[in-house]
Parts: sequence; C-alpha cells; structure tokens
Amino acid sequence: MKFNTAMPSALKPFYNKELSAAEKAFTKGLLQQSWNHLERAHILGQPYPYTHSFVHLKMLLFGFKTKNTKEIIGQIPRLLVGGVKSFVGIIPVGNTGGANVPPLLPMEIPEDLLTIIKTHSNNETTLQR
Repeated sequence: MKFNTAMPSALKPFYNKELSAAEKAFTKGLLQQSWNHLERAHILGQPYPYTHSFVHLKMLLFGFKTKNTKEIIGQIPRLLVGGVKSFVGIIPVGNTGGANVPPLLPMEIPEDLLTIIKTHSNNETTLQR
C-alpha cells in the first residue's frame, strides 16, 4: 500500500489556479462557475490528504455562503473522511466532490485535467480506478 502525502510541486499551480478562479467567480456572483472550479480543484487535489480536505472545506464554506443545506450536510462527512482515504490511496478517481454526486462514485476526468495530471504528477495511483 502506498501512502500519499503532499501534492507534487508541479501540480500545485494548477490546483491553486482553480481555487483562485473559484474565489474570483464567487465574488462576481457567478456561483455555478465558482462551483465548477471547486470541482476541478477537487479532482486535482483528491489524491493528497491536505489538498483534498481543503477543497472539501471550501465546498462546505460555499454551502454556508449560499445557504445550501444539502451541500453543508453532504460536505461534513467528506471533510472528515476524504483526507484519510487520500492518505491510504483509496479514492474514487475523478469524483467531483459535491453532495450532488455519490461520494464513492468514480467519474471521468475532463481531458484538460487528465493531461495536467499525467504531465505534472509523479503519482501513478492518481489515475487508477
């Protein structure tokens, strides 16, 4: 079993770009666009405990800011368990992380993110289902 720890430094700028874009879109009132960027950050950060948990925290805060009870309730267990599952390498690859999708459902990774992951990640387990 391979334990995952930190996100590869080459992947961090892409993850941070998605988080920044989410914040900018939210500030402009573009809620769906903001959420889409959080989902993309989730896909990139999911294999690594800290980044995975951090995106779930951002999703939980999004739920509070938008008064979305379903998202708030759905994010709490994801926030508590997601990082642990990342640490031991047991994740549903490509899952977008929101309460609108089953937490254990593997999903297709968008092509642009797949290219980023393949090019900038040294973690082979990132793409295994």
